Amino acid sequence: MANLTTNAKSRLRGVVFDMDGTLTVPVIDFAAMYRSVLGEDEYKRIKAESPTGIDILHHIESWSADKQQKAYETIADFEKQGIDKLQIMPGAAELCGFLDSKKIKRGLITRNVKKAIDIFHQRFEVIFTPALGREFRPYKPNPDPLLHICSTWDIPPNEVMMVGDSLKDDIACGKGAGAFTCLLDETGRYGPDDFSVTGLHPDFKVDSLSKILNILETNFDLSP
Repeated sequence: MANLTTNAKSRLRGVVFDMDGTLTVPVIDFAAMYRSVLGEDEYKRIKAESPTGIDILHHIESWSADKQQKAYETIADFEKQGIDKLQIMPGAAELCGFLDSKKIKRGLITRNVKKAIDIFHQRFEVIFTPALGREFRPYKPNPDPLLHICSTWDIPPNEVMMVGDSLKDDIACGKGAGAFTCLLDETGRYGPDDFSVTGLHPDFKVDSLSKILNILETNFDLSP
């Protein structure tokens, strides 16, 4: 006899992760980086206009070639310091092991450079395919990188989840693509006001990667 109380679970066949602050422990001082690139006055002005955070890559796109080059060099210096201190996020290896056991695909999208992805792969021996850096244009929050991964996998976006720690980059990217979204908020940085102001409401919110495992098992049909 059919159990009429059972609701059909949504199918999930792939999970795409952000890297910095999601798969790796956040070590880059973004405020210091933005100040170095923009200058103190410009930093304060843009910060006041952008309550959800500054999109530094988008901001410098309109600059002259010389000024842009200097900005990218400054950003690269901060990112190199981050690479030197790279640590895998607690719970990341276990979550990846769980996904592998269920034959769920794993991808990665970061606004960092491909070199940082390569070092992450080598150091922690956890490989994500595809893994897109900021060389792939347009980058997050545009949904194109996530749609590219879905196309590569031949899986529709509504059977994929985007996981990241940035509302304006990761959740916006996931929502724009039509995927499920999970916001990693370790410090309680985001609240209902942030979701209302941006219009970005993640499907799930966790304070550690280890809690995603239970969300996946509870809410989804994990079919490869």
